[in-house]
Amino acid sequence: MKALLPTGNPAEMVVLGDAEEPRPGPGQALVKVEAFSLNRGEVFRLHGAPRPDRRPGKDIAGLVVQAAADGTGPSAGQRVVGHPPGGGWAEYAAVDTDRLAVLPEGVSAIRAAALPLAGLTALRLLRTAGCVSGHPLLLTGASGGVGHYVTELAVGAGAQVTAVTATPERGKRLAEFGARVIHHLDDATGPFHTVMESVGGESTARALALLRPRGELIWFGQASREPAALNFFDFFRGPRSATVRHFHYEHFDEPYAADLAALVRLVAEGRLHPEIGRLTDWRSTATALNDLRDRRIAGNAVLTIGQ
Repeated sequence: MKALLPTGNPAEMVVLGDAEEPRPGPGQALVKVEAFSLNRGEVFRLHGAPRPDRRPGKDIAGLVVQAAADGTGPSAGQRVVGHPPGGGWAEYAAVDTDRLAVLPEGVSAIRAAALPLAGLTALRLLRTAGCVSGHPLLLTGASGGVGHYVTELAVGAGAQVTAVTATPERGKRLAEFGARVIHHLDDATGPFHTVMESVGGESTARALALLRPRGELIWFGQASREPAALNFFDFFRGPRSATVRHFHYEHFDEPYAADLAALVRLVAEGRLHPEIGRLTDWRSTATALNDLRDRRIAGNAVLTIGQ
């Protein structure tokens, strides 16, 4: 089968080549991939030396061509969205059935492919934050895929969202969702009940200072690639009894299938709208990866196979 293979070259991170078709285990379905999306975290992992046993690809959608031998999960012929740990940028992928959800009518593979990592992160971030209805919430680094989903879901849940984006253009859609969009933390009007911080560097300390007493900062990324440093003397002079929590969407006991099903249901009901900033054929993946790395794509980048 054809698959995208890592090169170790930052200028052209992947090339289209040949790979062995996966052989599903008892609890895995074989999926014919129709579309997949890219994530910035995958971009930076591709900068290292390539490993033949680790091909990229976490977000896919397509058709089950072979159901799991143990009888779990979707049947052959069903359309699905999946979140394998890797290997999804290929014509076929073997995916654990607890990482798959069946697509309802009206949700295309293209829209579904933009959901898994970003959508799961957003859904679980809000679950971690607890009830946000009526509360002021600050989201930094808001113009990527996660930011779009967090903003729409949080506004839909009744939160008063302030979203920080680099430019007005990148924040336009967030404003349409109902967020107040700013472009620098100095323009944020606190205090905030919850801060979701994903930039790192100086942003983390500045965002922490905007919390109300007993507020919570949830740290879930470092998009600037700059380490965050907190001066604890400043911390003590800041919001009383504030909490800083590290978050990663994988640190949950629940399997992905149920949350993937929740995401596609929200899309089908018109309550969640995948923002696709780039849609192209998978032969253009190397270019899309460079543009995603350099922030020339707002929202999600989706690549199609054989269309």
